Amino acid sequence: MSVIRCDVLVIGAGAAGLMCALTAGQRGRMVQVIDHANKVGKKILMSGGGRCNFTNTGTTPANFLSANPHFCKSALARYTPWHFIEMVERHAIAYHEKELGQLFCDVSSKQIVRMLMDECQAAGVQVRTDCAVTQVERGSDGFHVTTAQGHFHAASLVVATGGLSIPSLGATGFGYELARQFGHEVLPTRAGLVPLTLSGKHQERFDDLAGVALPITARCNEVAFSNAMLITHRGISGPAILQISSFWQPGDDLRLDLLPGQDAEGWLRAMKRERGAAELRTVLSEVLPRRLALRLCEHWLPDRPVKQIDEPQLRQAAALLQAFPLVASGT
Repeated sequence: MSVIRCDVLVIGAGAAGLMCALTAGQRGRMVQVIDHANKVGKKILMSGGGRCNFTNTGTTPANFLSANPHFCKSALARYTPWHFIEMVERHAIAYHEKELGQLFCDVSSKQIVRMLMDECQAAGVQVRTDCAVTQVERGSDGFHVTTAQGHFHAASLVVATGGLSIPSLGATGFGYELARQFGHEVLPTRAGLVPLTLSGKHQERFDDLAGVALPITARCNEVAFSNAMLITHRGISGPAILQISSFWQPGDDLRLDLLPGQDAEGWLRAMKRERGAAELRTVLSEVLPRRLALRLCEHWLPDRPVKQIDEPQLRQAAALLQAFPLVASGT
């Protein structure tokens, strides 16, 4: 079987692999990209609900979790979100800002995959799918890689196989295995950007609220994210929860501000003064989803007319609304 020779061999045809390949190609390298999947960019295609949240204009090093925080500083300094936006605009892909600097395609994430493939083609990069790696060896003359489609020899090898998330899209632990093979230390993995599950009384009391959504601020380990939360049959999800999950560890204290941007104590005092005869569940249903308001009054808040809530109870209710404690059991 003949050997395919190149300067750079990239294993993985996802966002990172294709960006690496097209950049190397633009710098005059002979580049080959191989992937075991039957198509490129599968995670790109499903991201952003099929419209690809391709960058965020507010990206800073503070947004990244890493054991080596200096890496993202240099990476973001060399290639900013605006560099990628320039490429998107050059390919005439219409986009919009959804919220908080998040940019999405107007039409489809397929446009981003097509853009990356067009850039690869223009840079002379060859991309092969259905090309699973069976062996990787390093010699004095570079890397020798055996695949389902033949043998490759490259001066440089780039492993861009991604992590363990979404196995249904082809994610595997191949990259970790390869790192161990070459003597690299592999840190323990943990879930990130995932829903949180509940157990015990919280699970029992929230189970039939599945589908309820509301804006919140989630806090954990001195980090906070303000966005939407969705109650599910197993726990809680939504953008705010997905973000805070990366900072949560089993046993950590998780608090939810159910009235973000409001002074809960001031609001309760106003309700007591202006609508004292109304039930707390009634006025609370005007600022929270009704089903959630009823459940809070059933188990955590005083279920009575607002005028009958004394000062200690009012302060306690306000504290609970602005820092509702949840015990997550897992991800």
